[in-house]
Formats: sequence, C-alpha cells, structure tokens
Amino acid sequence: METLTIFTPTYNRAYCLHLGYEALCRQTCKDFIWLIIDDGSSDNTADLVESWQNEGIIKIEYHYQQNQGMHGAHNTAYRLIKTELNTCIDSDDYMPDDAVEKIITFWHEKGSQEVAGIIGLDTDYEGKVIGKRLPEERERITVARYYNEGGVGDKKMVYRTDVVHQYPPYPIFEDEKYLSLGWLYEQIDQDYELLILNEPLVRVEYQPDGSSLNMFRQYIRNPRSFAFIRKSSMVLAPSAKRRFMEAIHYVSSSILCKNRHFLSESPRKGLTLCAIPFGIMLYIFIRWKTRNIK
Repeated sequence: METLTIFTPTYNRAYCLHLGYEALCRQTCKDFIWLIIDDGSSDNTADLVESWQNEGIIKIEYHYQQNQGMHGAHNTAYRLIKTELNTCIDSDDYMPDDAVEKIITFWHEKGSQEVAGIIGLDTDYEGKVIGKRLPEERERITVARYYNEGGVGDKKMVYRTDVVHQYPPYPIFEDEKYLSLGWLYEQIDQDYELLILNEPLVRVEYQPDGSSLNMFRQYIRNPRSFAFIRKSSMVLAPSAKRRFMEAIHYVSSSILCKNRHFLSESPRKGLTLCAIPFGIMLYIFIRWKTRNIK
C-alpha cells in the first residue's frame, strides 16, 4: 500500500487538469495514489483520466459523483482513501517535482501518532511563497494558531487519514454547493498539532471560476452552510475578537437564509445578541455587493 493519497476534486476542469497529472508523473518519489473525484463534470474529464490510466505512469483512481461542491467531494475522498496520509491538490494546481519525496521523507523521520500530519507551503507558479513562511523556531503548530499569530496566505496540509476519520463529514445542505473546508481543520486543531515543513508542497494559481474569488456570491448562494460554519467558529475560534466576528457573520448568514430562530440556535447567545446590529449592516453590505446576482 502506498503511503500518500493525493486527491483532486474537479468539476469541468479538463482544460487544466493536465498540469497536476504532468507534475505527478515527474515526481521523484512515486509512493502515492492520485485519487480524482469528478464532481459531476460534463466535459471530457472521464475520457482524459482514462487515457492517463492507460498510460500506466502513475497509479490513478477515478470516482464520479453527482455535483455536491468541493466539501462534498472531500467527503467522498476521505471515505475512499486507505493510505496513511492524504492531501488535496486542486484541479488548477500542481506539486513541485520533489514534493512527494519531501513529504514521505519528512514523515518517516518526524511523524508520530501525536500529530495530525504536516503543514507546508503554497507558492505561486513562479515559486514565490503565498503569504508568509511558517515559524522557523517551532516544530509544531495548529492552523488556527498560525493565522491567529499573524500568519498570512494559504498553506498546504497533509493529514493522517485515521485522524480525518475521527471527525464527522462536512454537512450537505440542499441546493447549496459551498461549505468552508476550514470547518474540519478547526475540529482537528482542538486535538492535534501539525508538524511544520517549511518547504513548497504545491504551486497554485487562482482561476476566475474558483470559489476564492467569489466569496460574496458564496454568501448569497450558501447561507445555511455559512451559518453552520459560524456557529462552530463562535465556540472554537482562538480569540474573543475572532469569535465576535464569527457572530456578526452568523447573524448576516441567518438573515440571508431567513432563519428567525438564529438567536435561540446560537451556541453563544449573548455574543450573538451584541452582534445583531453589525450583522444587519454586514447583510446590507453583502446585498449591495451582490445586487446584480440573480
């Protein structure tokens, strides 16, 4: 059995999926499986993947499902993964040629049951680190602690599969296709730290059709999902300031999904009550920003 599963959720991304494939073929260590979760694509993704499987250069597993959104694709991947470690590489991203070797070598040297896995660096296509590097003076950190202490930019997590299986799957809300992947990371943060590997593990470029550029649209289209996330973060966020911000967003998302019972359903009722005026203002702002979205 291979050590690492690299899983890629994809939806009508056949035009850029070759970047990931070509990079995986170049890996200096082949101790991995590439799991492709096709989240309802209507392009030629299936035929493309079959052609790569027939080439036999790397081990590829393919799973098709009806469209559920990124978090639904992650749920499926976590259900299917059998290897010790796993990491997600998005369909428009790719790994540096030595990334798998760095992950496997580092894990064999430092890995243990005490940690959830590894946190490494994202870079752009030119190799420039996204945001800040991880703390050089530490060996371990949580995702939340990194950002709470001034960290900036996306980072790449490599999780132990048995750790991920300890937590419930992302909830799926009818007619909503986006729920922040950070919800799972926040749960894991409560029980485990990650080993710091200050090395590039993925090269990224944000595409115009990527969710990271359309957050206001996501607020409008997925209000129940956002309200769910905010309720969790009101409890688990590492600072009082962050918890209050989550309460503000919880109020605005609750208004968007027309939930009149949001105060009684809140895990932090006093905090939510104080956040109501600000949540209303945020709701108005979101509506203004998305006024042309039908």
